[in-house]
Amino acid sequence: MSLLVKSAPRGEAIVKVTPESANWSHVGFEARRLGAGERVDIALPGDREGCLVVLTGTVDIEVGEHAWKALGGRASVFDDRSPHAVYAPPGSTFRVTASTDAELAIATAPGTGKFGVRLIDPSTMKRSVRGTGANTRYVCDILPETEPAESLLVVEVLTPAGHSSSYPPHKHDTDALPDESVLEETYYHRIDPPQGFAFQRVYTDERDIDESMAVGDHDVVMVPRGYHPVVMPHGYRGYYLNVMAGPRREWHFRNDPAHEWMIAR
Repeated sequence: MSLLVKSAPRGEAIVKVTPESANWSHVGFEARRLGAGERVDIALPGDREGCLVVLTGTVDIEVGEHAWKALGGRASVFDDRSPHAVYAPPGSTFRVTASTDAELAIATAPGTGKFGVRLIDPSTMKRSVRGTGANTRYVCDILPETEPAESLLVVEVLTPAGHSSSYPPHKHDTDALPDESVLEETYYHRIDPPQGFAFQRVYTDERDIDESMAVGDHDVVMVPRGYHPVVMPHGYRGYYLNVMAGPRREWHFRNDPAHEWMIAR
């Protein structure tokens, strides 16, 4: 099975990954597009929490008795601003009404209903810079482990043209806390300009997984285990939305020892 999930160029459903389609246990992800004036109900299963991220456009969102107007506002995921997001417990339904053309991401993972519905405001999201030189990238923590959730971790990353990201290659597939945790992960890629592509490799120490992919705009790469670096070619900026979840809600990773030498330089 390929780890690359190609997107649909038209229609509401852009791309979707379920635990069944990925042959894993935790992460679910989908992206949808809505036209101005369109409404959609997105129901969470009774055993899965969810985080809806307004990637672009402006929408109203209702979840039960909770309602918010005019969330979002980004014209592009490459805008220099954080997104709005809404967290909801298992069994909830997101009712989304678009006032402009909009793009939504829905992340899901196992949950029991420990936490209630809430808005995740852009002002609460930590923004940071990682790496140096051509390894520099820009990070926005949407739902990090410091904020309430049962399983989900959600983050977005912008990688300049000609830069590498998720680099040096790292992995999180071994239960060896506090040094490494087990987390499945999806990468939802956007490319600017959209006719471009990114390169992503997923590989293990044993090379029982070793897949290199040319990734297009709106495509998803699944990372069940192994290292997973991303490289942007000259002339094309990259964005990706990461969703992670596993048996424990902690992000600890191990760099590939073969490439760790570059960190000290």
